[in-house]
Amino acid sequence: VFSVLKKINVHHCLLCSQYATLQSRLCVLHRRAQYSTVYSPNDETFDKILVANRGEIACRVMKTCKKMGIQTVAVHSDVDSSAVHVKMADEAVCVGPAPTSKSYLNMDAIMEAIRSTGAQAVHPGYGFLSENKKFAKRLAAEGVTFIGPDTHAIHAMGDKIESKLIAKAAKVNTIPGFDGVVKVHIYYTSMHYSPLVLLMIKASAGGGGKGMRIAWNDEETRDGFRFSSQEAASSFGDDRLLIEKYIDNPRHIEIQVLADKHGNALWLNERECSIQRRNQKVVEEAPSTFLDPVTRKAMGEQAVQLAKAVKYSSAGTVEFLVDSSKNFYFLEMNTRLQVEHPITECITGVDLVEQMIRVAKGYQLQHKQEEIPINGWAIESRVYAEDPYKSFGLPSIGRLSQYQEPLNLRNVRVDSGIQEGSDISIYYDPMISKLVTYGATRAEALALMEDALDNYVIRGVTHNIPLLREIITHPRFISGDISTSFLPEVYPDGFKGHQLDRGRCRELLASAAALYVTSELRAHRVLGPQRCDVCVVCVLVDEEKVEVSGDWNLASPLLPLTINNTQRMFQVKRILQIKCVKELRVLTKLGAQLNSYMPEKVPEDTTSILRSPMPGTVIAVSVKAGDTVAEGQEICVIEAMKMQNSLTAVKPAKVKSVHCKPGETVGEGDLLVELE
Repeated sequence: VFSVLKKINVHHCLLCSQYATLQSRLCVLHRRAQYSTVYSPNDETFDKILVANRGEIACRVMKTCKKMGIQTVAVHSDVDSSAVHVKMADEAVCVGPAPTSKSYLNMDAIMEAIRSTGAQAVHPGYGFLSENKKFAKRLAAEGVTFIGPDTHAIHAMGDKIESKLIAKAAKVNTIPGFDGVVKVHIYYTSMHYSPLVLLMIKASAGGGGKGMRIAWNDEETRDGFRFSSQEAASSFGDDRLLIEKYIDNPRHIEIQVLADKHGNALWLNERECSIQRRNQKVVEEAPSTFLDPVTRKAMGEQAVQLAKAVKYSSAGTVEFLVDSSKNFYFLEMNTRLQVEHPITECITGVDLVEQMIRVAKGYQLQHKQEEIPINGWAIESRVYAEDPYKSFGLPSIGRLSQYQEPLNLRNVRVDSGIQEGSDISIYYDPMISKLVTYGATRAEALALMEDALDNYVIRGVTHNIPLLREIITHPRFISGDISTSFLPEVYPDGFKGHQLDRGRCRELLASAAALYVTSELRAHRVLGPQRCDVCVVCVLVDEEKVEVSGDWNLASPLLPLTINNTQRMFQVKRILQIKCVKELRVLTKLGAQLNSYMPEKVPEDTTSILRSPMPGTVIAVSVKAGDTVAEGQEICVIEAMKMQNSLTAVKPAKVKSVHCKPGETVGEGDLLVELE
């Protein structure tokens, strides 16, 4: 019966879609997804696809596969045996222990999983083996389809030096720089001719912000070469570097391209990705507030020129830097599905994963350039298990003790691969989810994002929702006045959290007091439901009366309240309200009096000790007991999520003792070095 109903439903959708625009088909089969998968049963693709990835992107690929009637195989490390993507797949194979080099990058184990399950094709997602030409060659040698471009395009675009030369030949605007592999001595002999030229040091095989440094002076150039080469070797197995002129305060705008094996290619508009920290994206939107139709068309056409120059066939992304005069320069091409692809799907109605599968099977593109619309506005917030108060986000690890996505709201899409009880470990990227909102206008999408962030419940790890909410409600972001320097410019001393004004402070205090009263009343009721009979609580704050009312469902993590006739959303445990997280203590009069006798904890002298700011691995220790260090001198290097962080002395001092050594795993707050 289910099979018959399914066929009837698909047939109905196909009939409806014949006369529909792409945008009207967005929610034909799945309202939450915000993209369409309308396909013909006569278009045979694959019976079984192995997804060589984990987390949210593995789940994302599997969703489209299931809608297309394709069975899926998950691969996983031993610590991921109960992960969401494993449960979602039809089959699952363990490919090794937790470290990525022994599991998700273990080509031998993944090839064996393909053989044992009979998978006909592999979708690599992003990261891991998605841009590894050796992996693609091994698949081809065994007659397994790689759902992505061919090895020539992967190689050509995966090397930043070669890709820049190809882009130049294809008449794509490029950034001035040295066209070749750069060593430190080359910089000093041939590039050090103007102190006014700032340099961007990049890993030739890099991506995702890894192996990238800005050099403002000679010392930063030396350090930049060292750290970039080490990060590049660790992340990509290739320590080659290149240098380019650093374009100050640019926008990072990318073009989504789609091409088939028959020479057809088109561009699916742009994504604005300028809100970044450490060269990694935080908030993206489509379309961009900055581009006019002429510039958009020029960027799109150059992106297609580059794709055709390397005979590209799949979904890919051409990234550009755009200056204040709308001059744009080629940055790199990612030969894979991009992390932020959902916002393109929202405004075009094209399921990019479906198109990748069709192209890999040999079908021509279903759409022409003039059929690709810009309908509405989409915004994506990357929700990370990170502490936003430390360098805009240092990794946080732990178990999700409570987790609730805001899917009760309309036009909200959450791409995630975790659930309540999932562990966020040091082994993998700390992304929790991609939170996407879609509206007819940018203002509508922003309002929805604000509500979605307020309704997102994450407990057990530190997360970056306070920073995300602060970004999307900041006047500069709302007006579209942004660049890749947005975060350091808006928060020059680092993110400190939202600062409440006097009126909001009164609301917060009154709400906490009202919550305390209702909680105490409930505690005095031995029997009965958890809902309290109290409707309105009047609180006097600074001699001003504040009325707080609500349903008072204390069992729910979300608590909507009305404060002086204004609707507010709270999350109970630590009071989360109006962009901020506050820990509050409500005491009785006697409790407050007794509390005054409690001794205050003396803050630790952080100038004489060095603690790890994040969980990670010690890569290098540059001092030993008895050494004298200068202010700013490097003491040790900690690697977390493949990013290396140099920890330095905050004052001249003598090293008293060293409590770590290279190769050790350290936790957040662990003592590393003591100074006298």
